[in-house]
Amino acid sequence: MEEVIGGLGWAFEAVAANKGAPGPDRQSIEQVREHLSEVMPNLRQALLSGNYQPGDIRRVWIPKAGGGQRGLGIPNVIDRMVQEAVRQALEPVYEPTFHPNSHGFRPKRSCHTAIQQAQEYLQTGREWVVDIDLENFFNGVNHQRLMARLAQRVWDKRLLRLIGQMLKARIVMPDGVVVSNDEGVPQGGPLSPLLSNIVLDELDWELQERGHCFVRYADDANIYVKSERAGQRVMASVSEFIERRLRLKVNTAKSAVAQPQERHFLGFSLRREPLDDSVQVGLSKRTKERIDSKIRELTPRNWGGSLQACIAKINAYVIGWMGFFGICTEQVENTLRALDAHIRRRLRTLELKHYKRKRTIVKRLIQLGIKAKTAWRGIYAGRKSWWALSHTSVVDRALRNSLWDARGLKSLAQQYWLHPKRMVAPKSAQLELAGE
Repeated sequence: MEEVIGGLGWAFEAVAANKGAPGPDRQSIEQVREHLSEVMPNLRQALLSGNYQPGDIRRVWIPKAGGGQRGLGIPNVIDRMVQEAVRQALEPVYEPTFHPNSHGFRPKRSCHTAIQQAQEYLQTGREWVVDIDLENFFNGVNHQRLMARLAQRVWDKRLLRLIGQMLKARIVMPDGVVVSNDEGVPQGGPLSPLLSNIVLDELDWELQERGHCFVRYADDANIYVKSERAGQRVMASVSEFIERRLRLKVNTAKSAVAQPQERHFLGFSLRREPLDDSVQVGLSKRTKERIDSKIRELTPRNWGGSLQACIAKINAYVIGWMGFFGICTEQVENTLRALDAHIRRRLRTLELKHYKRKRTIVKRLIQLGIKAKTAWRGIYAGRKSWWALSHTSVVDRALRNSLWDARGLKSLAQQYWLHPKRMVAPKSAQLELAGE
């Protein structure tokens, strides 16, 4: 507990850097900062004496990409600071003993290192994946089992009592109803990722003992096997272990034994090429649907701002998206070019709508170098919607790709080749893991 108290100052700065929303008490990070010198002495004394009582947790719902909603729990700023201090004290105890195949919420590991390890398993001929999805994992962790696991290494009973109080903090629902919390480690607090890894570390070592080749990122676990029949056996035995031993529930609707190219793992889809044994990393079907939806969201039909403002929003998204998905192999380039074409067509549609009248569109096309007769014929030939007009030959020629480049529109295909993975010789993440 003394170590937790000593780290409160660093913990507050870490919480402030995340710029999180206020908890149920509605106090912002800046409001807490103003009174931090008054809060700290009382907080330290309360933690030492055991009188500290965590506040309630504010529940918010965010849409899940696959449908439905995910519940996040937002503690008060002071409680987040205490959770972060506890995390900083516990992480050095647990991190060195976590399994190397666990990649979620850990230093020097990420979704990219998880994908690289999965690639290596496919290259060894394991072309079937046992994709296990844990149903409502973060809200379904058994408190009693988790506290028993913590007590095996944490000798300070004051700290154990504090963690137990945090786990059982009441939840304020969006409608104001306050409910008790008897299980789970709600996502949203700094401590929940570490606690979730402590829970699932038992699964990791069990898979190791059984000799399985697996990759886990948080509650997403993929086990790679050489045949469908072996996969079905593994699915049955591992599911039984998870439900009986860990007291968690496997989502049978989302779990499956399949070939990797048919599954969605951290946004990617993997496929082994039989001719040269290389493993291609592409976009999963769900990721493609997501970016299609986002493009429509960024270029709405009723966009009332300037086209340059719309382009700025697209650029910000494209740069961030490619920073994550830029590790895909070169086969993804055709998909990226198709997405670029779709973005340009939606921007052409917006520009035509801004002109409002066909006569104005024709004048603009003439200014852009289209012959008058061709422009009149192309725009007035038949009744066409804005979307149909955006892909006529005269509009394509006038609002050509180079024009959008000149306006600063970032291309997904161009950003792909500017990704650090292709700009410099990549440092092997697996070599990094092996050296730890």
